[in-house]
Amino acid sequence: MSEAAGRDASSLESSGSSSRVANPFAGGELDRATHLRADPKWLADRKSDPSSRLVPVWRSCSLVRETARDLAEEADGMAYEPGFLRPAAAAFCADPREDWIFLGLEGGGGTPDDGRALFAAEVPDSSEPASSEALDGALDGAGEFLDLRGVGAMLGQREGSLLAYARAVVTWSRRHRFCGTCGAPTEPRQGGHARRCASEACGEEHFPRTDPAIIVLVTDGDRCLLGRKDIWPEGVYSTLAGFVEPGESLSEAVVREVREESGIEVGSIRYRSSQPWPFPASLMLGFRAERVGGELSVASQELVDARWFERSDFARRREIGLRLPGRVSISRRLIEDWLAG
Repeated sequence: MSEAAGRDASSLESSGSSSRVANPFAGGELDRATHLRADPKWLADRKSDPSSRLVPVWRSCSLVRETARDLAEEADGMAYEPGFLRPAAAAFCADPREDWIFLGLEGGGGTPDDGRALFAAEVPDSSEPASSEALDGALDGAGEFLDLRGVGAMLGQREGSLLAYARAVVTWSRRHRFCGTCGAPTEPRQGGHARRCASEACGEEHFPRTDPAIIVLVTDGDRCLLGRKDIWPEGVYSTLAGFVEPGESLSEAVVREVREESGIEVGSIRYRSSQPWPFPASLMLGFRAERVGGELSVASQELVDARWFERSDFARRREIGLRLPGRVSISRRLIEDWLAG
């Protein structure tokens, strides 16, 4: 590590994004009403209340339906909104009601009698939306199951946040149906936000976890560094990213990931914004950093290519075959903020 990079890795300068608009999947206004998770009777009553709604997840896809709102310029005006199920319909296709996860209250002030209760649940993988009569009946007019990554930019801020929240907690619950300590089955607690080992000898409690990951736009004067993975569509280049490792600070993770993927040493690390990324359970922490040394050397096990792009390249990106990451990603936000800035 260079001396300059070492100095900057020990501290992190905060620098807000040039825009106050939250990233996709963030900025939700749902009242999570955490105090109600410990009230089994209230939860049981709301799971049967006709006014409550269920947010289903099937094969990691979210139920959405088209709407007339013009939210996504990249989708020719196409936009989506969540598809909800009523409790009576959800009982035919979703997990048993005791496994429904309480998300919070919509349109209320957080008191037990204020607001519509929202729950999340998984549609068992054995169900086939295209052929199951029970599921077809429950979904009549409710929408279709689509990958949230594909429609995230075509959802409103509140709607995208809600579906990301539901997808994340449903995925966690499915992956923790058995105790990681002793292997015994687990049972839902706290409205589904905890799972307790059913073994009296163990009794371990498990809670949802979020994996922190850094994503960083590296700049060098009037150019920025972008990389490309072989699984991405042709021409797409994005900012560098990676998971924070145990015993590592955020700024240390930025320095390490950039060096590992590109051979570049960075400093002047500035936090920009964050984004929930429920694929399956990450929190993307966006940064900008400046090159302070090193020469570009692509790590083939991480990327198939990495390049410096001048500001002028983005104005002629169609001409040179450069495609930016989709608007659902904080990577796009980091690049656009830099170009605007």
